[in-house]
Amino acid sequence: MGPKNRILIVDDAAFMRMMIRDILTKNNFEVVGEATNGEEAVSKYIELQPDLVTLDITMPGMDGVTVLKKIREYDPSARVVMCSAMGQQAMVVEAIQNGAKDFINKPFHPQKVVEILRRALR
Repeated sequence: MGPKNRILIVDDAAFMRMMIRDILTKNNFEVVGEATNGEEAVSKYIELQPDLVTLDITMPGMDGVTVLKKIREYDPSARVVMCSAMGQQAMVVEAIQNGAKDFINKPFHPQKVVEILRRALR
């Protein structure tokens, strides 16, 4: 097993971040940071240079698509996977058009999350 992939989790809901962190640590990913809003997400990305970001689409203030654009402006090769609830298809499409690698649907199915992240990291 090589070095662990370093992940930044972005979600305004603490329990969601906890769920993702739990899934990731059990599956040999390293969670290097968490952010609760868009501004924090961008500055943590720059500071931590993670291998991948899980990014909630709907957050107060800056939404996920805007955060995605800002991160990819800073680093065009950034790997970002969006987290979305049902009924956010239009935003998911916009995120994919703006360079998101994939998306995870809430509620999370641990196996699916791991598969999607591994694929995005290839």
